[in-house]
Amino acid sequence: MIKSKVEKAINEQINAELYSGYLYLSMSAYFEDQNLPGFAHWMALQAKEEFEHAMKFYNFVFERGGRVTLAAIDAPPSEWKSPIDVFENAYKHEVKVTGLIHDLVALSRSEKDVATENFLMWYVDEQVEEEAHADAIVQKLKRIKESSGGMFMLDRELGGRE
Repeated sequence: MIKSKVEKAINEQINAELYSGYLYLSMSAYFEDQNLPGFAHWMALQAKEEFEHAMKFYNFVFERGGRVTLAAIDAPPSEWKSPIDVFENAYKHEVKVTGLIHDLVALSRSEKDVATENFLMWYVDEQVEEEAHADAIVQKLKRIKESSGGMFMLDRELGGRE
């Protein structure tokens, strides 16, 4: 049986994961508007992944005998200055999510909820990957600067994400 403090915190994390998906979908729409279909594709897949993360938490709560309570999802931004601004924001967002996951791990430990702590280790590993991917694209965009050829090549690369 899941403890009430842990259940409440995971419900908040479900909302955070859904917001992440909503944010990346908004970023995808921005890239579509900028005629960068590869960037848009990358962000759309990122949104899908975040929605899957939310569902993983959702199912875990039920597996532990808890109750999911959904809250309103805040509207994400819809405008950015440039592609690098989008990815810098994505990276900052992933750092924030990492902090939320670490807080959940700490709560699980303090509540002596080993099952939840074990479940969260997948997310700890996932966040290392999420931060690294976003940062790698930021670094590429910094090297490209305003090069239209470089931007075209990166758009093509990001469009190949499966």
